[in-house]
Amino acid sequence: MESLVSASLLGCDLADLKGEIKSIENAGADWLHCDVMDGMFVNNISFGTPVIKCIKKAASVPLDTHLMIDDPIRYVDDYASIGSDNITFHLEAAADPQAVIDRIHSHGISAGISIKPATPVSEIKPYLDKIELVLVMTVDPGFGGQKFIPDTLEKISEIRYLLDSMGRENVYIQVDGGVNDKTVKFCREAGANVMVSGSYVFGAEDRDAAVKSLKI
Repeated sequence: MESLVSASLLGCDLADLKGEIKSIENAGADWLHCDVMDGMFVNNISFGTPVIKCIKKAASVPLDTHLMIDDPIRYVDDYASIGSDNITFHLEAAADPQAVIDRIHSHGISAGISIKPATPVSEIKPYLDKIELVLVMTVDPGFGGQKFIPDTLEKISEIRYLLDSMGRENVYIQVDGGVNDKTVKFCREAGANVMVSGSYVFGAEDRDAAVKSLKI
């Protein structure tokens, strides 16, 4: 599959949210990545349903919703109802990951499962035949602008090997954290094909070139 860019709105100018969305879409972003943080699972608070509802109205590309919240099943219905095209939750935050996957699928949208840098791939192996996307955090979740953790590349490679051996080559492997024109090469070689980037693409003087650099 071709590499896709999911532009993380955590890195945009929220005072001009609609303008930022149009700018990054025009630059070639394939998806809009919305980080939902509750101040409990991660030590930060970000977008809630009112903001994401506004994002959906302004967007013309798919909405890629990333739930970094405790007990995510509580909010699947809310984020599905406001137009999320994909909902990703954290394995570490869910008491029953399969129940969360089933709830997401009940809305007819794709489900993703994410792991932190310290979580072994073996813990998500039972769910790899149930989901459409795996998100490997390449930084510790919670804040944008962090430095890429090289050790996470081994996780990406392991997940790609497992998916391919299961005949699930069409499952996306997404990476999030410190993704730029330097680190993207290693992510792609390891098997990732959806690049989440916030500060790199939104902070670039030439956003078209920045987005393109993550696809080549």
